[in-house]
Amino acid sequence: METHPTMLSHGELPYPRGTLVEDTQHGRTGELVGVIEERVKKDNRLISRTAFLRPEGGGTEWDVPLQHIRPVGNP
Repeated sequence: METHPTMLSHGELPYPRGTLVEDTQHGRTGELVGVIEERVKKDNRLISRTAFLRPEGGGTEWDVPLQHIRPVGNP
């Protein structure tokens, strides 16, 4: 498998910063802090989007693939 150099950058937030979201992968809730995107340098092709969350009221942040978060209270 051929690999290409990649770059990381801040991505667009799907909800406002601080929104309480559910991490469906880990079964936790937290506040949305930011999104990091990984892209191929050569053609800017998106490889992944990762959300960074922190517990309500503060604490240690964790990351989860963006597709595994949703606002609390939404089905």
